[in-house]
Amino acid sequence: QVQLVESGGGLVQAGGSLRLSCAYSGNVDSYATGWFRQAPGKEHEFVAAISWAGVSTYYRDSVKGRFTISRDAAKNTVYLLMNNLKAEDTGVYYCGVTLAGALRVGRHQEYEYWGQGTQVTVSS
Repeated sequence: QVQLVESGGGLVQAGGSLRLSCAYSGNVDSYATGWFRQAPGKEHEFVAAISWAGVSTYYRDSVKGRFTISRDAAKNTVYLLMNNLKAEDTGVYYCGVTLAGALRVGRHQEYEYWGQGTQVTVSS
């Protein structure tokens, strides 16, 4: 069955960079892949998503220009490159997959499978 494994999190200073990886296996053909994050005591927050073919990408406004989502289909991996990190980016980052279209990829409930999460901590 479908499995997703996040990696690449860590502790960085504000202004630094991290690249998260979401390695997936199983049949997720046609699924979009999204990244959500959750700060302590907060709701899951949409970060970015990419379509199956990699043609379409989506970002929340607060990360536009700083984060880049990409897909390497040959490696079955989706990446989230996070530049100029801010303390507000701190949280557990999860990747998930969904068959939802563009209007729904930002909705947490639309995702069918999730990874275990990777912690990102940005110190100020």
